[in-house]
Parts: sequence; C-alpha cells; structure tokens
Amino acid sequence: MFYSEAVKVVVRVKLLPTPAQAMALSATLAACNEAAGWVSEIAFRTGRMSRSALQKECYPGLKDRGLSAQPALHVIRKTADAYTVLEANVGAGNLTGKSRARAKSKPITFRPDAA
Repeated sequence: MFYSEAVKVVVRVKLLPTPAQAMALSATLAACNEAAGWVSEIAFRTGRMSRSALQKECYPGLKDRGLSAQPALHVIRKTADAYTVLEANVGAGNLTGKSRARAKSKPITFRPDAA
C-alpha cells in the first residue's frame, strides 16, 4: 500500500531589513497603531466593537488614511480583539472596582511601537 502524507515544515526566520526597509517597517507599524487608536475611539464612542460593525464604520476612513486593505483589516481585527479581551477580563472578574472603572472609562490605546 502507498501512503502519501503532506508534511508541513515550520521555519523560524529573522527579518534583516536594510536601514531603508527598517524605516519603512517602523513607519507602517506606527501608522497602523495610530489608526488602531482612531478605530478604538470610534468603537468606544459608538459602543459598536465587533469586527463587522467596525469594518462597516471604519474601513473607508482607514483607506482614506492611506492604509491598504490588509493593514486596514488588521487594524480593525486588532481593535475588536482588544475590546473582546477587555470584556472577557471584566466578565471573569479579573478587573474589579477601580481597575474595571478605569479600563471601561476610556478607549483602549495602542503604543506607537507595539507590534
């Protein structure tokens, strides 16, 4: 009998960008995190925090800000997931009292250099 099995190989790679490529990557990362902050403010203000709701609300604005499709959808997913984690932590009792009030009183923020 003959068996043909597909083998998946996982390879860890390290990016070694040129200085110009590193600057472009850094600028893209900063732009995405700034855009995530903008999406977070809209999600907080409207109370619409699901991916589909944020995509309908924010995608055109993200495109207007110069993000291409893949980074724009990544920003929406990242923001929606951050609010999902916040709600899960509140629901699990990990945030109570002042911590809960502080976390839910303002939009989630994203550091400019956070991956």
